[in-house]
Amino acid sequence: MAKVHFIAIGGSVMHQLAIALKLKGYQVTGSDDEIFDPATTNLTTVGIMPPAIGWDATRITPDLDAVILGMHARGDNPELEKARELGLKIYSFPEYIYQESQQKTRVAIGGSHGKTTITSMIMHVLKALQKDFDYLVGAKLEGFSQSVNITSAPLIVCEADEYPASAIERRPKFHFLHPHISVLSGIAWDHINVFPTFENYKEQFAIFLRTMEPGGKLIYNSSDPVLKELVEKEAGHLALLPYEVPVNSIDNGVTTIILDGHSTGLQVFGEHNLMNINAAWHVCRELGVDVRSFLAAISSFTGAAKRLELIGKNDHCAIYRDFAHAPSKVKATMQALKSQYPGRKLIAVLELHTYSSLNRDFLTEYAGAMDPADKAVVFYSKHALEIKRMPDLPVEAIYDGFKRADLQVITSNEALVTWLDQQSYQDANLLLMSSGTYDGLDFASLKKYL
Repeated sequence: MAKVHFIAIGGSVMHQLAIALKLKGYQVTGSDDEIFDPATTNLTTVGIMPPAIGWDATRITPDLDAVILGMHARGDNPELEKARELGLKIYSFPEYIYQESQQKTRVAIGGSHGKTTITSMIMHVLKALQKDFDYLVGAKLEGFSQSVNITSAPLIVCEADEYPASAIERRPKFHFLHPHISVLSGIAWDHINVFPTFENYKEQFAIFLRTMEPGGKLIYNSSDPVLKELVEKEAGHLALLPYEVPVNSIDNGVTTIILDGHSTGLQVFGEHNLMNINAAWHVCRELGVDVRSFLAAISSFTGAAKRLELIGKNDHCAIYRDFAHAPSKVKATMQALKSQYPGRKLIAVLELHTYSSLNRDFLTEYAGAMDPADKAVVFYSKHALEIKRMPDLPVEAIYDGFKRADLQVITSNEALVTWLDQQSYQDANLLLMSSGTYDGLDFASLKKYL
């Protein structure tokens, strides 16, 4: 029985991997200096919640087969130092995923946007068709009890992001997965705190392409000029499968997609989701799925959590929550709602919550991003800046960045609620975009506007 110890076991995906290995029959231990729900409950349920909070070098013993290091742990962590002294095998999260999947067919979904949704779509179809597969995805999905699963399945489908792998391994996670089949959904600069320039960010994707095995399948968004140019330069050794927006129509609020001459109605909408479905279809076809089976399965896909998630609707208004925060995602999400509901106004609220979006130097990337909305609000809190130890962000910098004269800039939860209460929602949709919570906004209470 393999013995594995997790340093920083409380992370959102770290604790999910720990649970997956426990269920596989491994002996799993872990530690962290803080653990919150849902991790606390999930770890307790399977019996691997650390007996005490904090780091303890005595937990690192010579008989450990692997130590898995989370992003939350610092380079001078006492458990990490002990593991190094003992010469133990130390892995970042993606390095260990690769270790567990060397004998599997590996599928990696990368790109600046749509990773979670494309991965979720593939998983939804494979499950509907009763295929045996492992997975790694960055959201809670309906029908899946975990977001990480590691078994003896012959296939693994991984969401592959470009953030650093661990505190001691600063290379991006997706560099370690070495996929046989990969998707790149597009390249739009993000993570300014990690990749200070666009060229530096783009280079990470170039490295990903260069290190794919010759003959590997690359499914890529050919309508993205930056990605298309990079593929032409770096992917000559790969089998290229370009995709773009498929043929589709919208009738009475329902989007229909046509693939290879076959069609189905969808529960999701927007050009970005249609492209995501096309990417998922290319992957599933490479895995042996026929078009009729794919369409039958994808027709029941309702989306990943916080990805155009419907909070509530009536005959004249719909309220959506979306994870969008990068400029390209913000614009795509708003355009999706405008296309789906052409007769309605759009009230859009964007929270600046990430390091990039709260960085004054990055704000120019948002020029015109809120233009599709009829009424537009940008929200940010002093609390978020304090937590991230970032300098104060003056309101004037928001106006300078977004280049919209009638933009509303709000910096407190109370003021946001007051503004929302004052709006008319007759023949209008409300869209809230953020990776945060607007300093504790009660999303369920928004149904009072319906």
